[in-house]
This record gives sequence, C-alpha cells and structure tokens, in this order.
Amino acid sequence: MSFCAFSCIPLQIAPNIDGAKIYKGKKFKKQLPKQYVYVFEDPKDANEFYTYINAKFDIDYDIGGGNVPITINQKKYYLTFYEVERNTKTVNLVPIAVDIASESKGNDPIFENMYTSRNGSWYIALTVSDDNFNDNLKEDDPAHKQILKHLDYLRNEYLTTVNYMEVYLKSK
Repeated sequence: MSFCAFSCIPLQIAPNIDGAKIYKGKKFKKQLPKQYVYVFEDPKDANEFYTYINAKFDIDYDIGGGNVPITINQKKYYLTFYEVERNTKTVNLVPIAVDIASESKGNDPIFENMYTSRNGSWYIALTVSDDNFNDNLKEDDPAHKQILKHLDYLRNEYLTTVNYMEVYLKSK
C-alpha cells in the first residue's frame, strides 16, 4: 500500500498562484531580472498578452523594446512583461520498478520514457520602473499600492477580454 502512495516523487513544483503575487524576479525564474515582479498564471495561448498590450496601448511591443509607458496618478512608469514557464517534474517509481523487474529476467526496459513526467504552467511576470530606473514594485515605494491596484486592473481586464479590439476601442 505504501508503494502506491509514494509512486511519484516531485522534483519541481510549479506554483499555484491565486490571483497575483509579488516575487523577487530571480527567485521566481532565473531568467527574470533581479527586481520585483508581479506574477499571475496565464491560462491563455502563447503571445496573447503581447496582443493585449499592443491593443491596449496602441503600440508594437517588440519595436518599443519592452518598456510600455503607463501613467498612474499623473506619474509616468514603464511596464515590462515576460511570459514564463514553470514545470512540475516528477519521478515515477512504478515504471522504474517494472523495468528493473523486466531487466532482471533478461528483457529490455519498456517504460524508459515514462520514468519522469513534466507538466508546465505559464505565467506573466510584470516589472514596473520609473524614469530613474527605480524598482517601483518594492513594498517601500510610495506608490506601491496604487501600482498594484493598476496591475490588478490590467490582469483582470486581460483575463476577461476575448476580443482585444474592445480594449483598443475603450482606450481611445
């Protein structure tokens, strides 16, 4: 019975984020910058957030170099985002045990490609900085709460919008 209960050993676990969460960028994913990031799970297809940002701000994100100017309480900030994948990776003990038993009888392994399994989750990570390159997602930033409120609004609008032309027309 205990063999069945421990047949999979997790090596990596993708976080389950309810809403959004602030992380130190490099701690969430090594490829992210050192500054703080606002992270939420992205259930949509790849590049959907690019399309949303391009429609929302009437820009071409790729041409702009990633710094989208946004205004919060009459102050200019720059929004940068990253699409990030985090995996849950497990070692599956049952196929390993079956193959060991099979090999001991002189047979070739048959479940070799099932020893590990990966299950990916996608996230959007946002950074916010000002003209002086300050990390405005730091908790001690004077506008921290207003910035989070703005990012929550963007996240909710992105997740609930199907046709990004609606976002473009609303912003005009």
